[in-house]
Amino acid sequence: MSRIDELIADLCPAGVELRPLGDLGTVVRGKRFVKDDMIDAGIPCVHYGELYTKYGISATKSFSFVSEDRAKTLRFAKPGDVILASAGETIEDIGKSVAWLGDGPIAIHDACYAFSSSMDPRFVSYFFASRAFRDQIRQHISSSKISSISTQAVSKARIPVPPLEVQREIVRVLDQFTQLEAELEAELEAELEARRRQYEHYRQLAMSFDDSIPRVALGDIAEVRSGWGFPNAHQGREEGEYPFYKVGDMNLPGNETVMSIANNYVSAEVAKKLGVRPAPAGTVIFPKIGAAVATNKKRVLSVPSAYDNNVMGLVPTERVTSRFLYHWMQTFDLSRLANDSGAVPSIRKTEAEKVLIPLPDLDTQRKVAGLLDKFDALVNDLSVGLPAELAARRKQYEYYRDKLLTFEEAAA
Repeated sequence: MSRIDELIADLCPAGVELRPLGDLGTVVRGKRFVKDDMIDAGIPCVHYGELYTKYGISATKSFSFVSEDRAKTLRFAKPGDVILASAGETIEDIGKSVAWLGDGPIAIHDACYAFSSSMDPRFVSYFFASRAFRDQIRQHISSSKISSISTQAVSKARIPVPPLEVQREIVRVLDQFTQLEAELEAELEAELEARRRQYEHYRQLAMSFDDSIPRVALGDIAEVRSGWGFPNAHQGREEGEYPFYKVGDMNLPGNETVMSIANNYVSAEVAKKLGVRPAPAGTVIFPKIGAAVATNKKRVLSVPSAYDNNVMGLVPTERVTSRFLYHWMQTFDLSRLANDSGAVPSIRKTEAEKVLIPLPDLDTQRKVAGLLDKFDALVNDLSVGLPAELAARRKQYEYYRDKLLTFEEAAA
């Protein structure tokens, strides 16, 4: 019997109570600020995008700051609070969290909530990462251009409340497991990164054409096609003529290069009702709004598909092959196109159409793309080698974490 089992048998033999977050403490929403408000030093603040790009399960320092005057208009999380994202480009971004353990308060963006309670904040943050929590909030997430969840929905989500001693022991074990998993992943990541650098080196060489090769506007060789609105009422269907992709689908195992797996499908009838004109197989897609733009992900559609309005697609004409277009886009930094004049960065269709791309003859395009396809498979194919081992490690950790955070519920 483990130490955790012993503590549970001793301290809560009748089971563990599950209670709504709102009954255990307070859930407070932050206030809006934009990137122009951020400075190099000042009052610590956290933007919602940082919760799933810069922080882990807990933090003692801030990566961003605002002035004292700007801070007077904002709301703060105090040490011991858990900060969670209430909005994001994908459903999976919602609920990403960090236990704030810094020396003082930290200002929070209005796409964040601060949860304050007497529970161990690291236990809470681990639970927010679990499947049990994510399954609860998923059904309450609304989607337009940015997915979000309301304060009321978060407050109603239930969390197990074992005795504090049990919470701390679970945190201790998960911290150890996380450290071990991180060390093993670091070794694998280093090897994989070396392969990626080698691949990128060859890709840059293959895509370096001299002045004899004409440069043409992207809009002249491909249709730049924005996505469509995807109302909640039509999401979640597992069958239909067309997959309906969201940015988060680019992260699904098996979708590292070619989009072959979707979380949502729609019928031809629904597609017509939504005004969707499915993009053909071979279309190159990428994120066009929010923090996801900086991830620089590009993918290729395997079948005629729809995609939501956070995604942009390039439909090749007969002048360019899909695989050549995909590999050239891999050399292009999407951040160069991102317009940051609003609350979130975005890519405009008219700006994408002006991008210049070298255009050799079709035989050369096929030759270059064929060579790069071989390298791409070695680096990104999750069914073999190091990527598969990395995926297995992460899956093993998630299973163990979710198991530790699952309790027999006490009778009401």
